[in-house]
Amino acid sequence: MSRHVAIVTDSTAYLPPPTMERHGIIAVPLTVVLGDQALEEGTEISARSLALALQKRRPVTTSRPSPEVFAEAYRARAEAGATGIVSLHLSGEFSGTYDAAVLAAKDAPVPVRVVDTGMVAMALGFCALAAAETAEGGGTLDEAVAAAEKRAAGTSAYFYVDTLDCLRRGGRIGAAQALLGSALAVKPLLQLDGGRIELMEKVRTASKAIARLEEIVVDRAGTSSVDIAVHHLAAPERAAALAERLRERVPGLVDLHVSEVGAVIGAHTGPGLLGAVVSPR
Repeated sequence: MSRHVAIVTDSTAYLPPPTMERHGIIAVPLTVVLGDQALEEGTEISARSLALALQKRRPVTTSRPSPEVFAEAYRARAEAGATGIVSLHLSGEFSGTYDAAVLAAKDAPVPVRVVDTGMVAMALGFCALAAAETAEGGGTLDEAVAAAEKRAAGTSAYFYVDTLDCLRRGGRIGAAQALLGSALAVKPLLQLDGGRIELMEKVRTASKAIARLEEIVVDRAGTSSVDIAVHHLAAPERAAALAERLRERVPGLVDLHVSEVGAVIGAHTGPGLLGAVVSPR
C-alpha cells in the first residue's frame, strides 16, 4: 500500500480478508441489532446466525457506525504514516454510514475524502480495490478517488430474492413494489439504480429468475475485461452453480469472487439471496 494514501471502507464491502490485508484496506463495521443485542458485523455475528434468526422471524435491524469509530480509524491510518485517506462507503440511500464518515473527516489529522459510491457488497469492494491499486501505484488522493468513482460508474449489481418481505420491512423497497413482487407468487429480480434498489423484472419461478439473472450478467459483461462477484445468503449451491456457468460464458472474465453476504445486507434481503456484481476493468 502507498505510504501516502490509505483506503478505508465499511463492512458491507465484503472483501475477502486476505485481499484487504494485501492492499492495506480497513473496514469499519456496521451493527446488526438482533433482539436486544447490538453486534458488530464480521466479528460478533455471522451470516449463518443471521439467516437462522430471520427464518425464526426474530426482529432484526441494522445501524451505522458512530462518527467516533470512523475518527479512530482515521487516526490509526494517520499514525501508520498516511498523509491522506479515501473513505468509500455503501449508498447513502441504505444507511447513514456516509454521513457518519463525513462528520469524522472534519476533525481528522490528515485530509479525508469521503465518497458515497452508491454501491454495496462487492460493487463497493471493487471500488475500494480500484482506489487501493491506484494508491499502490503512487497515485494521489484525487487520483485514488477518481479511480473509485470511475469503477462505481461502470459497475452494475443485480440480485434475486425469494421474497421482498425483508426489504419492505427494512424500508429498502416501497410497499407497492413489494406487493407487485409478491403477487401471484412472482419471483423478483432487482438491481441497484442510482444508489437505490429497484424492481427490475418479475419472473414466474425461482429457476427461471436465476436463469434470467445469469443472462443479464452475461449480456452486461460482454467480451471486455471484467470482474464479477457472486453473492448469496444461505444458498451456497445456487451461488457455486451460477459462478461455474459464468466462468464458462464470460470470455473477458478476470477475477471471480464467490461469497456469502454479511449480516447487514442479509438482514434486508433474507435467506435465498443470489446476487451478481459486474465490474468492467
